Amino acid sequence: MSVLAPSRPALVQAFTAPKGFGDQTLRDRRADAIELLGGIPDPSVLPSAELAEATARVLGRAGAPSLQYSRTEGIPALREWIAAHEGVPVERVLVTNGGFHGLAIAVQTVLERGDLVAVDNPVFPLFLRGLELADARVLPIRVGADGLDVDALASELRAGARPAAVYTVPEFHNPSQSSLPTARRRELVDLAEKYGFVVFADDPYRELRFHGEPESLAPFHDSDHVIHVNTFTKTLGPGLRLGWVVLPERLIPDAVALRSRQDSHSSTLVQAVVAELLTSDAGLFPRVLGAARELYRSRAHALAEALTASGFFDVTVPDGGLFLWPRLTDDSLDADRLAADASAEGVEYQRGSFFPSGPGTDADRHLRLAYGDTDESLLREAAARLARAVARQR
Repeated sequence: MSVLAPSRPALVQAFTAPKGFGDQTLRDRRADAIELLGGIPDPSVLPSAELAEATARVLGRAGAPSLQYSRTEGIPALREWIAAHEGVPVERVLVTNGGFHGLAIAVQTVLERGDLVAVDNPVFPLFLRGLELADARVLPIRVGADGLDVDALASELRAGARPAAVYTVPEFHNPSQSSLPTARRRELVDLAEKYGFVVFADDPYRELRFHGEPESLAPFHDSDHVIHVNTFTKTLGPGLRLGWVVLPERLIPDAVALRSRQDSHSSTLVQAVVAELLTSDAGLFPRVLGAARELYRSRAHALAEALTASGFFDVTVPDGGLFLWPRLTDDSLDADRLAADASAEGVEYQRGSFFPSGPGTDADRHLRLAYGDTDESLLREAAARLARAVARQR
């Protein structure tokens, strides 16, 4: 069992400071650089015109109730829509200021200072910053082709590890693009119920599936040991800063009390506008998702095909989400030099080593490439530039 010590320096230095993070060389970018850095939705599939119309209707109502205070849990119309979307009672829905805020609420509701938390290996770095709120210790659990390695977690538990929580991105994992199958979700929840920990299921990419059938949410929603986190960031727009958590009934009072002692509630106006958008036209959200899925499917395939054709990368086309996680085929290549050479060629990406990882992964041999807001011609050009960068070491 490899556990990191419960001090902030340990979290920051040993697990959150990616290799080469802050390297000035990588900041000197060409003017024509192609940036494949973040999971940014494409503006063309965000419903900006519809949001403008919904805003006008909301602000035009007598008394402008959307400009007043509202309930900590969220306004009823939005919570009811989310509850129907998730298939849970409305009482279990707490509206948040985006996905990371939902994770922060989960951390502060569940964890005591110094608690052990099992996390994806490699892991989304921002979550580790959230763990600093609890001065937590970290137990990395490998993520493979089928998401979090539940068998490895079970082995750690049998060996005596007692995490208070397990954090995972169950669908289209960031960075590895894998998804946790329904059967494995049930096994994870069974472990949570047996050993008494809470699963933080961080699910911002779930709606962006463009191949196959979605995995079931039932294992998460049927247990009182799971906090399920989602957001409108990737579907309606990051600037809205609006998301939600589905809470177990036993944790609702504590989470609501915590939220009431923070900022009280999310923007009433933003909630009202999004509720108006979603409820005034029942077909709008499916249309938005349909357009986004088709666009991201096409871009994922275009980038994967161009990378594969170069012969320098092993690539698996994802079933959804916003990222590719190609692996270098030549283990003799210097991955850090490749990032610098790629920057010189005019393409920017997140190195695999940017994502904190413990033993048992080869994250440093991977590249995380975001394709959401880059058109296909530029994605193909980015692949060509990456190939030229690899050729510099040959």
